[in-house]
Amino acid sequence: MIDRIEPSGWGLHAFAPVQHEIGAIVDLDKQSLLTGEHSNELRLLLEERGVLIFPGVSFTSDEQIAFTRTLGTYVPDRPDGETTTITIDPEAGETARLTESAYFWHFDGYMNEVPILASLLCCEQPAVTGGHTEFCNTYAGWEALPAARKTQLEGLYAVHAMAGAQMSVEPEPSYETFSKWRKVRASTLPLVWTHRSGRKSLVIGNTAVNILGVDPLEGLDLLVWLRDWVTQERFRYNHSWTAGDAVLWDNTGTLHRATPYDYRCGRKMRRTKLAGDEPIA
Repeated sequence: MIDRIEPSGWGLHAFAPVQHEIGAIVDLDKQSLLTGEHSNELRLLLEERGVLIFPGVSFTSDEQIAFTRTLGTYVPDRPDGETTTITIDPEAGETARLTESAYFWHFDGYMNEVPILASLLCCEQPAVTGGHTEFCNTYAGWEALPAARKTQLEGLYAVHAMAGAQMSVEPEPSYETFSKWRKVRASTLPLVWTHRSGRKSLVIGNTAVNILGVDPLEGLDLLVWLRDWVTQERFRYNHSWTAGDAVLWDNTGTLHRATPYDYRCGRKMRRTKLAGDEPIA
């Protein structure tokens, strides 16, 4: 049973936190979600909790797109505007191979001038074993840092590149393969994102390859420490999928990863994305 909580001044009243620092289960039926009447409250709740879970809502592809549009600007990956199927099945080609890097903590759109705001993932068929999706709250991770560590991080920048993510999957690529990765735009981003709201979040993940002006090993030491810090249990939520579930996450204030699964199991997921409106600063 989901506890009903009424935040002061909010119309949305049917949600319950899943962890102290991250996540909320939203107890609204499909038709209520599709009307868009709760969109403002959901956007506020998303920023506050990082991850929103809609158990068993069973959106069709068209309904998933329609719900995404109630929350902001829908950004399709495909020219036909349809949802994106997430798969690691080799029959899907090179895209599936690249998707294997999603087994490691990351955020989406590091190469874009403005990263996407959020993603919505819907489950048609879960994996038999594994195939969960884990999230961690990088707002809460920053806020809980010791003051000395915050001082150390302010003003530091890291280079984010596809090579960083893909070498976690293929640590000894051919130079031809590595050169293909290098063709994807890299970005130099602050370790600390100061948002327009005034809140701050950490900008890390498996795309980070080095910290500017820092000895390579010292920089790697710091990136590993930060990853361990922000992914500790207090900031982390693990979603075990059931067919029909939908999960929305704030790409500007969380990291996520999938847990390994057998690609032959038939796991089938659909993704839609919301356009961002704020560059990393």
